[in-house]
Amino acid sequence: MTLNVTELKRGEILEIDGDPWQATEVASQTPSARGASLLVKAKVKNLRTGQTLAKTWRGGETVSTAEVDYRTAQFLYRQGDDFVFMDLASYEQTTLDGARVGEAAGYLLENVEVKTVLFRERVIALNLPLTVDLLVRDTAPAIKGATAQAQLKPATVETGIHVLVPSYIESGERIRVDTRDGRFVERAK
Repeated sequence: MTLNVTELKRGEILEIDGDPWQATEVASQTPSARGASLLVKAKVKNLRTGQTLAKTWRGGETVSTAEVDYRTAQFLYRQGDDFVFMDLASYEQTTLDGARVGEAAGYLLENVEVKTVLFRERVIALNLPLTVDLLVRDTAPAIKGATAQAQLKPATVETGIHVLVPSYIESGERIRVDTRDGRFVERAK
């Protein structure tokens, strides 16, 4: 399927030279010279190799979108640098290496449901849920009377990543974290 570059959005998966590339940043630019055409600039990441490129297209050009499939899977366990997932429809297990999982590793807990992105029947990427609940392993003690101020302090969660949390959060509490940017959302119920 083709797509006009002016309709390109962040997260869109394109097929360039037979490989799947995901747009990580997209910006439109109108040059000031008269008669100059709109430019669409994008940063794209190769989902097979991890390579990133900056691409520029003129307004009106078209790009090919990649034929990808999305399947629901469950994260089972980590073995060394490998992550094992189970397709919830077929019960097939898929192993992805740490390089392919990337930063998503900091949000993966056993039994978390994710969407796997398949290109030509091979898993090439993961789509995480918008938020995950994680246990705070270590943070500075709560500061008395600090609920009114928006002061943040670092906290280490069970997966090993660091999250900035409000000063009233204590070690041992569960927090909800946004998987897109690693920000604290709220205390988990």
